[in-house]
Amino acid sequence: MALQPTPENPIPSLELITEGAVNDRKAKTRSNAELDTAVVVAPVSKEEPIVTRRELWSYYLYYNGDNGVGPNGYSMTLFQSLATAAGYDPLKGPGSSCLAPDSSGRCVLPWAGATKAVSSVVLIANGVSFAVMTLIFTTIGSAADYGTFGRWLLLVITVICWGAQFAGMSLTSPDRWGVSMGLYMIGFITYGATLVFYAALFPRLARNTPHARQLREKYENGEIPAEVYETEESLEKNRISNISTMHSNIGYIITLALNLSLLLPRANDPKVDNYVLVLTTGYWVITGIWWFIFQQPRPGPSLPKGEHYLTVGWKQIWQALKQYKKLPYTFTYLLAFFLLADGLNTTGTLVSICQNDKFQFSFLYNTYLGLSQAVTSTISTLGFWYIQKYWKISTKKMFVVTNVVTIMIPLWGMIGIWTTKFGFHNVWEFWAYNVVFGLFQAPYYAFSQTMMAELSPPGFDNMFFGLFGLSNRASSMIGPNVIQAIIDNTGDNWKGFPFLFALCTAASLVIWFSVDVTKGRRAAVAWAEKNRGYAQTGMFAEEVSVDSKDYGKTD
Repeated sequence: MALQPTPENPIPSLELITEGAVNDRKAKTRSNAELDTAVVVAPVSKEEPIVTRRELWSYYLYYNGDNGVGPNGYSMTLFQSLATAAGYDPLKGPGSSCLAPDSSGRCVLPWAGATKAVSSVVLIANGVSFAVMTLIFTTIGSAADYGTFGRWLLLVITVICWGAQFAGMSLTSPDRWGVSMGLYMIGFITYGATLVFYAALFPRLARNTPHARQLREKYENGEIPAEVYETEESLEKNRISNISTMHSNIGYIITLALNLSLLLPRANDPKVDNYVLVLTTGYWVITGIWWFIFQQPRPGPSLPKGEHYLTVGWKQIWQALKQYKKLPYTFTYLLAFFLLADGLNTTGTLVSICQNDKFQFSFLYNTYLGLSQAVTSTISTLGFWYIQKYWKISTKKMFVVTNVVTIMIPLWGMIGIWTTKFGFHNVWEFWAYNVVFGLFQAPYYAFSQTMMAELSPPGFDNMFFGLFGLSNRASSMIGPNVIQAIIDNTGDNWKGFPFLFALCTAASLVIWFSVDVTKGRRAAVAWAEKNRGYAQTGMFAEEVSVDSKDYGKTD
């Protein structure tokens, strides 16, 4: 919450409001304290329809199905399993089996005229996937702000992801590990893209809920003070973000429980993993299709004259990046999140590789572990939301709590370099990891998204969420490639954890001490107001009327 202004702590007055409310605003009598309080109201088009209950539920249900069980879980396990079955023990030579009881624990595949560890191949697949995601976000991410392009973009990438997952039915023998790698990458790339373009819908929905509209009217009519409006609007964003995250976790639970109906009775069927992948995808189709039916049209402006959907994204990103001096907190967060996401995503991949090796690529065991994570994720999302709402805690402070655990996970993995008693060597540790990850990392995703929504200029949602997606996904080109090189040189999966610990720690410190959400939010809305004419001119305003450093106190 912003400081109340005092003679020692003056806060400049800034009122940026939509047309039509100016005269009403002038007619209202406010106390001096209220008039001196800096507040920025996001511009909202009166023509945008108010979010209906049916539309909001279809939004939640899409995320319920888009829970990552298939493209982010089973597909990787199946790929690593087939690659391991096709590889050989480097200490015993070609023709040996990596799955033999007396194997050394190392496994390599023929790769580019030489050999490469299976773990490294999996990390390379992830690194290339993130590189392709980067190309997608930079090329067409910002274009989603124009017209109805974003609506159709989400539909197309969703259908491609569904197709890649259903095609997993054909992966039935080790010699198809290359095909499995390709399908895994297609599914993983499009899954990552669905998350970004789905999240980009969130700020526009949050601004148009009945409660958000009522808050806006009350503020414009002088019924509530500035600090109450800002706090309550932020809580409304957190409400939708947390509920959507909770639905993703509920979908995670339901999907895994449904899969047990196949995994238990058909445990000896060699194709049971393929059937499970089809069932998982079918669930997403059933829950996800409703968003494309009930989504109300909220088109953006027309594409600027002379621009093209395949080139406007690059131009916008370049233009947006040049705004870093006017939006310092937004870009500091994007840079720090770039490093944090790299560390967390690569840590998750590395732990999954260790977990798959430990449980011999068992879909059944991974399902049990996934259920433990899903149940705790659902509980923690509700718990964090209740704590935040009850004590009116800022988004940043809640996010900081989750960052601490983000740092502790690779730190724990580091211990495994020097001992096998701890550090992801034992069965109980993977149970503990999934429980702890569920308790703290589900809220991490919700709060990181809300932080971005707070710091994004309204009306430029896809542009800045495209940069956010770039930070989340493109960053992970770095981590997997560094880690796979370390593993190749040492033959030890655990040697990658120190690099990840340093990465997560550095990024968290930057977010904790250098990102002021209150100042950043006000600067973002002021910048959006100044640049309303961008769609017609294709150029940003050269100066923002009030520099972000002039705003009130930090969180």
